[in-house]
Amino acid sequence: MTRTIVASATKEIIIGFDQPFCVIGERINPTGRKKLAAEMIEGNFDTVIKDALEQVAAGATMLDVNAGVTSVNPNETEPGLLVKTMEIVQGLVDVPLAIDSSVTAAIEAALKVAKGRPLINSVTGEEEKLEAILPLCAKYNVPVVAISNDETGISQDPDVRFAVAKKIVERAMDYGIKPHDIVVDPLVMPIGAIGSAGLQVFALVRRLREELKVNTTCGLSNISFGLPHRHGINAGFIPMVIGAGMTSAIMNPCRPQEMEAVRAANVLNG
Repeated sequence: MTRTIVASATKEIIIGFDQPFCVIGERINPTGRKKLAAEMIEGNFDTVIKDALEQVAAGATMLDVNAGVTSVNPNETEPGLLVKTMEIVQGLVDVPLAIDSSVTAAIEAALKVAKGRPLINSVTGEEEKLEAILPLCAKYNVPVVAISNDETGISQDPDVRFAVAKKIVERAMDYGIKPHDIVVDPLVMPIGAIGSAGLQVFALVRRLREELKVNTTCGLSNISFGLPHRHGINAGFIPMVIGAGMTSAIMNPCRPQEMEAVRAANVLNG
């Protein structure tokens, strides 16, 4: 049975086919949040602290930590800011963390101060990214989110996205990284743009589970992007994608309707 182990200093959780759905809290992320970005640049972490505590209280299994504020040179500024954010969050909560960055230097800096066994978010199928991130996974013995796009961009064809995921899993094995330490994000498309996006991802998740034997995750709210009544759509999507075999999602646990859907799906799945 595929089990991805992630841990904080005091708490271990398992992402797996036979485990409760893993809710990865998304809110510690300044992308699209100008006020939060400005606060973090100024060294004010009040909102980070608030978001960390509220998400865990709401039922988050893990927390995603992103410090990607707008910067002329993120290679210089992001490592220190991500380290500071990680240290603050680790001091507040006992859940495991996901290190979320597109800057390799920031990921490694965060890995050096991380307690337990964090999840790297993420690697793609681009050669440059594979060669930068997979060695870090092997060096620090940590799992990674594998996003199913490469140099050609994000394909609307689920077969292409499966092929990219397979490529990442195979390349990871070259570094001694087992499939159970790869959590594939098959890329949920908005149903407002692609009417069959839900059906596509259900089929793709089943295939990833059956053929590659990997755990899966997604940016949950992508499914409803651009539509009204988003929370209702998200809440309807959750039990369906869990039923298809998805084992985790990056989402906002502070939305009661969506968390109720997660809990209901966990109960119905036994």
